[in-house]
Amino acid sequence: MERLVGKSAPEFTMNASLGSGENFTTVSLNDYRGKWLVMFFYPADFTFVCPTEITGYSKRYEDFKKEGAEVLAVSVDSEHSHKAWINTSLGKINFPIGADMTKQVSKDYGVLIEEQGVALRGLFIIDPEGVVRYSVIHDLNVGRSVDETLRVLKALKTGGLCPVDWEEGEDLL
Repeated sequence: MERLVGKSAPEFTMNASLGSGENFTTVSLNDYRGKWLVMFFYPADFTFVCPTEITGYSKRYEDFKKEGAEVLAVSVDSEHSHKAWINTSLGKINFPIGADMTKQVSKDYGVLIEEQGVALRGLFIIDPEGVVRYSVIHDLNVGRSVDETLRVLKALKTGGLCPVDWEEGEDLL
């Protein structure tokens, strides 16, 4: 797979369910121009680890907003599945969930497990100009850290050299 970090993020347009579970929308990379975007892929609705991640990012949504970032979750499920999940066991969240029904977006971002038809847990931080600045992709069984995502976002926004375990307010190199 070709690297994405430092390159223009692959364009996308997808149907999505609003986090309120009330309506549908369409989301595209262009919608996020001028803002930071934290986009994360997860394998499937109605699973075990996925709701912990989605609700974890939703609880910290205002922290992302304070940093000028939007959040977008994506899976290969339909927007109808997302809506049903939000309105049953997941609960309302603060950002949309994209429906990558064709699996093209997952493929373009290098997270598709073709033989299973699901996405790995991939997370991408895209800058306001549409350039991928951070990518982490890992196995299906382990959820991501919201704190680490926020730490990296803040570090990227400094534009400077951030040493290991850098935290906001600490000196840059």
